[in-house]
Amino acid sequence: MAMVDIESIGSANLRGYLARPPGAGPWPGVVAIHEVFGLDDVLRRQADRLAAAGYLTLGPDLFSDGGAARCVVRTFRALSRGEGRPLDDIDASLAYVREHADCTGKVGIIGFCLGGGFALLGATRGFDVAADNYGVVPKHPEEALAGACPIVASYGSKDHMGRAAATLERTLTQVGVEHDVKEYPGVGHSFLNDEPNGPRVLRPLMRVAHVGPNPEAAADAWARIEAFFARHLAA
Repeated sequence: MAMVDIESIGSANLRGYLARPPGAGPWPGVVAIHEVFGLDDVLRRQADRLAAAGYLTLGPDLFSDGGAARCVVRTFRALSRGEGRPLDDIDASLAYVREHADCTGKVGIIGFCLGGGFALLGATRGFDVAADNYGVVPKHPEEALAGACPIVASYGSKDHMGRAAATLERTLTQVGVEHDVKEYPGVGHSFLNDEPNGPRVLRPLMRVAHVGPNPEAAADAWARIEAFFARHLAA
């Protein structure tokens, strides 16, 4: 497990956290996209979990050039537009993993919160499978998701995302993309996290807004993700 440099036409100094499975490769790969708070310990443990499941996992830091304070606004703008530096960085991360000597060449993408939205955009950019966790559905979803790879998605009914799960389910059915979309009753945002993250001063407000871990829902969501990835990333 180590930080690595990634060559990109986007961020000049793109770095990422690379988690390797135990034993000898090659393995399928996964690109894991972080929440709005950046590449933190929660994302590193999520990458470690995927590595333990047998995936060479890279978590790129989309805030590499300037940190969250300087990058978060332009990153959200890129997510809204469906183009820009973060998408270039995700393309570069896909190339890094796919061309790695220990990768089979099959690569999935998973994202959480901000990263969940990028996982949906990434589903049409050459990945073999995508996992969206409480990410925003793209504008004009029928156009944005046409021709996407298989998608597994998880949302909570108390999330501020509103009807995102229903919109995504309807869209993927309409455009003929294989999918598994589930909304968990009584669950809020960031429920796959294993501990609260973000600035401590905001955590009381986040709890009131139903943002944070839900171990029961997380266990079910991870089981669905791992089964879906196993089906689509097998050599």
